[in-house]
Amino acid sequence: MEDGVERFSNLKNFYEKQNKKLLVIPFALLLISLILIFMKFAATGDILNRDVSLKGGITVTIPIDTGIDTEKLRNDLSEIFSENDIDVKSISQFGNQVGIIIEADITQEEANAFIDEVGKVLGVDMNEVDSSVEVVGSSLGTAFFKQLSTALMIAFGFMALIVFLYFRTLVPSAAVILAAFSDIIITLAIVNLTGMKLSAAGIAAFLMLIGYSVDTNILLSMRVLKRREGTEMDRVYGAMKTGFTMTSTTLVALFAALLVSQSEVIRQIMIILLIGLLVDMINTWIQNVAILRMYLEKKNRKLQNV
Repeated sequence: MEDGVERFSNLKNFYEKQNKKLLVIPFALLLISLILIFMKFAATGDILNRDVSLKGGITVTIPIDTGIDTEKLRNDLSEIFSENDIDVKSISQFGNQVGIIIEADITQEEANAFIDEVGKVLGVDMNEVDSSVEVVGSSLGTAFFKQLSTALMIAFGFMALIVFLYFRTLVPSAAVILAAFSDIIITLAIVNLTGMKLSAAGIAAFLMLIGYSVDTNILLSMRVLKRREGTEMDRVYGAMKTGFTMTSTTLVALFAALLVSQSEVIRQIMIILLIGLLVDMINTWIQNVAILRMYLEKKNRKLQNV
């Protein structure tokens, strides 16, 4: 018990004394993420992996009563349509496979030929299968993606404006905005590394992430800057206790949704938020704390020199 208390005390002392040096962690993550996103843009002309709903293509949903190897099916279709991006997902219910979803960036003119090939590979007559086919034109998908991206940027801009109007001080406001920006960029880079293809739901998850990020960072800034009781670090620890409780309850809810839900849309939202909240813990309790402490130290020195 005493060893545990001593280790916690050492960790606390390290956090307080080395907090400024720990800034290298969030800044390094942000720099690496920006490099990865730039490299992806240079290679593909896009900063993220878009599914057919955002870039155009075909989605075929097929109910099945026998198990199908989705990886083998994807490879077989990729051999036939080698110039197209094809993805196959499994639909499960209570742990049993009940259907598959096939997505491909196929043009409307190629849709019928693609559906016929899917039937040949599966060994079924697609006319007799109770399947659903959704075709999104490339221009429509691109326009939809631009609208969602614009909405995301407008939301971020209004968030930044409200933060500046509330704090009316450059450094604390910039710290909150930087943390939110870092959350989005680092999360996007990690999502890209997983190979996840974002749908409209994925973009919505990033909109939600802005709210979660601002929530914890404003909590921290208000406790440290607005309150006067206790020391500076006492106020940081008070905000940390509340912030960790908020984040922990959200993480538990996200894990529960991932375990229970079979919807790809819901799972994508939950995964993005899960990654974003873990990233936010670094950016809030290391990056923002260090910036606020440096700001207060500089402010106190000015007051002492007056």
